[in-house]
Amino acid sequence: MSLKIVVLAKQVPDTRNVGKDAMKADGTINRAALPAIFNPEDLNALEQALRLKDAHPGSTVTILTMGPGRAADIIREGLFRGADNGYLLTDRAFAGADTLVHRTLWLQPSRK
Repeated sequence: MSLKIVVLAKQVPDTRNVGKDAMKADGTINRAALPAIFNPEDLNALEQALRLKDAHPGSTVTILTMGPGRAADIIREGLFRGADNGYLLTDRAFAGADTLVHRTLWLQPSRK
């Protein structure tokens, strides 16, 4: 049985060395001040997908990411690691979309 596996991956700011310029006045991340890396959790998902691909001959792994043009680095890294193809969703209309989602989730009251 072959599988068609899609890994959702995101390029995120490297927060290991955060300085005073990491945030903008409006509360968003100053991406120019921080280098971008492959989200470590997404990298784990890619590695698992590649294990599944190896276990099921004929399977394919596709990486899907959203971001500016430089987010294509995630696709290149995924292809280097063994993914078969990738897609980058990019449009100025997406600007700040991930920040908005994180703010919305953060402000939601917990359900008990």
